[in-house]
Amino acid sequence: MRPIRLLVPANIRHNSGGNVYNARLVQALRALGVYVGVLAVEGSWPESTAKERRRLGSLMGAWEPKGHHGSVVTLVDGLIAMGAPDELEFAAKARQETWVLVHMPAPSRHELEARALRAASGVICTSSWASTTLEARHGLSGLRVALPGTDPAPVAQGSIPPHIITVAALLPNKDQLLAVEALARIQELDWTASLVGSDQADPEYAAIVRAAVAAHGLENRVRLAGELKGRALEDEWNRADLSVLASQAEAFGMVVTESLAHGIPVVVRQGTGAVEALSFAAPEAEPGKRAGAHLPGTAVTFPSDADPKNPALLAGVLQRWLQDGATRDAWRAAALETRNRLPGWEQTAAHVLDILGG
Repeated sequence: MRPIRLLVPANIRHNSGGNVYNARLVQALRALGVYVGVLAVEGSWPESTAKERRRLGSLMGAWEPKGHHGSVVTLVDGLIAMGAPDELEFAAKARQETWVLVHMPAPSRHELEARALRAASGVICTSSWASTTLEARHGLSGLRVALPGTDPAPVAQGSIPPHIITVAALLPNKDQLLAVEALARIQELDWTASLVGSDQADPEYAAIVRAAVAAHGLENRVRLAGELKGRALEDEWNRADLSVLASQAEAFGMVVTESLAHGIPVVVRQGTGAVEALSFAAPEAEPGKRAGAHLPGTAVTFPSDADPKNPALLAGVLQRWLQDGATRDAWRAAALETRNRLPGWEQTAAHVLDILGG
């Protein structure tokens, strides 16, 4: 396989799903014997200066004689690509092989995104949801999908009272505020909770979440743990009985499969790519059982005519899980069975190699 150059945004420093995917993909590709060079590209991507875009163009070989870069395959993170369609178009004219790796379709700047994807030699999406969204949005075809892998993990022991965990940087899209408001509605029940994730990605939103915890008198029950790694993060997973990912938009939600790897069921938002993560390795329902009966958790549906931030809907799901032992047992059993079906990063890397080689 030819050497691969991976261009990643230098401005995303918190522990995002895209960063984790990029890092684990590189490790797995190198383990397969592929040379992978990783370059962090300066810029406030997708925003950037003309100087930063020129440097990006140079890294892609956009200004070189046609085919001069020919022995290298360049893989550009989608956050960078949608901010530099001109440079991708120049790279295409120079006959450079430049692929775009899309973690999340752009919430705006759709025309720039379309130009960048059309100029690329190919597009790899990290979820089927992202691929379907982009194909419908831009009339594209032939987009490829390489789902994230999952690292094996020990089974969580759980806690008494039950412990609920949300693992994501504190950002408006991740909607930790919704989780706090939902928990505030079930204070009569026994539970504790942790919000694990960077409070520096959006300090203003983090302050709003922290204020909501205080306003509801939940300081002794809801812990804002900050971004954790290594042993500290594993200790949080080990305490957990349920994982909640209430993101308003999610391409896949790698934290869902990370939860399942620990045998922890998950609550996600219906209509997001996190539903794919919850169900793609789930055990099949027995004949005669309703669809979704064997899911290791559930997806909360927010009706189109309801306030999408209505915490009562999420509170109802959490209340049922806390009070209904049969539901808790069924979700836990499905999560334990699912953890043995999760693909590893070596499978992701091998699939990316097949895509690029093809």
